[in-house]
Amino acid sequence: MTLYVSDLDGTLLDRDGRLSERSRAGLTTLLQQGLLFTVASARHVSSIRSILGDLPLRLPVISGNGAYLGQIDSERHELVHAMEPALAQSLFALIRRHDLMPFFATHSASGDQLFYHSAQNIGQQNFINERQRNADPRLRHAARPQDKLVDPVVTFVIIAREGPLQVLQAEIEALCGGTVETHLADDLYAPGWPWLTVHDQRASKDQAIKTLAERYGLAEREIVVFGDHVNDVSMLRAAHRGIAMENAIASVKQVAHSVIGPHYEDSVLRFIETDWRR
Repeated sequence: MTLYVSDLDGTLLDRDGRLSERSRAGLTTLLQQGLLFTVASARHVSSIRSILGDLPLRLPVISGNGAYLGQIDSERHELVHAMEPALAQSLFALIRRHDLMPFFATHSASGDQLFYHSAQNIGQQNFINERQRNADPRLRHAARPQDKLVDPVVTFVIIAREGPLQVLQAEIEALCGGTVETHLADDLYAPGWPWLTVHDQRASKDQAIKTLAERYGLAEREIVVFGDHVNDVSMLRAAHRGIAMENAIASVKQVAHSVIGPHYEDSVLRFIETDWRR
């Protein structure tokens, strides 16, 4: 049997960031019949749960671009890859020298938290508004965010124009070497305000899929993955079959084994229905 792993935004979800009724019903039927399927997303598990909540997923979901591996029903993390506070403090200082203010997510025994100070631009305000609208339980305002860098940091998110973010990304990679993973990608729902995300170097979708397969006795299974953006490239390269969406960026299509329809036409479900039943 095959293990199928799909990205969410721009891949499994529709234009509004929702799972269509067609995909929900189809995946539910296949999962009840024994389909091995899960998702790998940049979203936090709480967000994934609000979108996929009633899908009968038996396997853990991969969240935070591979930083977390955990159960969707309990939102309990089986695995967390985070940066040590000293590294996070150095990164925060570098970001502030560029006159940018990051959002950052932390993990500790008391739970997950997502800190913000204020919105410097429309993209950052959209980030805050979406999480307030969805009642993200992690969201915390901090008058002095630097004082919150006492727990391991899972993710930094910096939202600005592409030019300044490219300069910052290069400096972060020069400062940190191979200790962090960075992704610069446009926001699908707010074009023109890209996100630069920074994770621990162990936090990648391909490494999380490998860990999941090993832990759940699936290491010998064929792995098929679906993606559309820069944070999906590593898992498409590592999979037995990497499937790109029609709306995927060029670098994803270049490493894919095949390209299917766009995300808003239930293309992942259609592919799985044909492939798994065959």
